Amino acid sequence: MEDVKQIVADIKKGDIKPIYLLMGEEPYYIDAISNFIENNVLAEEEKGFNQMVLYGRDASVDDIVSNAKRYPMMAERQVLIIKEAQDLSRTIEKLAIYAENPQPTTVLVVNYKYKKIDKRKALYKTIKKTGVVYESKKLYENQVADWIRRVLSGQKYAITPKASQMLVEFLGTDLSKINNELEKLKIILPEGTQFTPEHIEENIGISKDYNNFELRKAIGERDSVKAFKIINYFADNPKDNPMVVTVSLLFNFFSQLLHFHGLHDKNPRNVASALKINPYFVNEYVAAARNYPMKKVSAIVATLREFDVKGKGVNSNAVPQGDLLKELLVNILR
Repeated sequence: MEDVKQIVADIKKGDIKPIYLLMGEEPYYIDAISNFIENNVLAEEEKGFNQMVLYGRDASVDDIVSNAKRYPMMAERQVLIIKEAQDLSRTIEKLAIYAENPQPTTVLVVNYKYKKIDKRKALYKTIKKTGVVYESKKLYENQVADWIRRVLSGQKYAITPKASQMLVEFLGTDLSKINNELEKLKIILPEGTQFTPEHIEENIGISKDYNNFELRKAIGERDSVKAFKIINYFADNPKDNPMVVTVSLLFNFFSQLLHFHGLHDKNPRNVASALKINPYFVNEYVAAARNYPMKKVSAIVATLREFDVKGKGVNSNAVPQGDLLKELLVNILR
């Protein structure tokens, strides 16, 4: 995120490079930088003749070079944006010749999503010298909630830990999807608002009471009544609550609980750091550890592996996933 801020700050100061190679597994920041360049480098009246977008599936490297070597018309520079450049993966290396001596009046932006070019080869090394290379790395699940908090704090909003966890569990690690939902909330709610589980439920449609976050908490507390209510809700709404997601999240929880049992220093700060969780959730692990000794946790992890396979249709004899979830819960709580 700091790298993105620096790139944007440099462009705003007029320090604009002739080539930007934006690559990596997480498309959110690739789009953010590319869109910023598309919207801000040229004045509106200059864009008609001096801004062009090509797509990797439709263009060749020769087409890119030919357009990049053009001179701007009645403007200081032109902007050439290559979207979906990963479709040129077999030939992209040929761009290295242009990168050695890029047209100084062209800003070439190469969006190479979901992949990265070989850092050992000439194209990467050359652009590192003559332009900017930005690698957008996918965030781990335990990093996304903090990302949400930091993004919102920069926009004069806040969010409760439970609300951010609900978004992560429902939307995963796709930052673009999460940002789209946050944008909806910002349209509805005024600056200074702290987003709560109630806001998420009312405006995004994620239940604040019947979700994997609440299921995990109920299981940790051995609250069987609440846990079965949630599982029954999942069974009645299988499309919104796929078993594979529930099993994966419970597997992560009990794997972390196994790690917790093995910690010598159970100071909350050390626990949060070791398990890579928000300090807000440490007490959940403390409570769960009292209810599930290490031997039981090991058995549950093995059970979750078994049900993960069953949930994917192996040796389950077409048992409905809702029934499998109920059977899984019985195995965990007994």
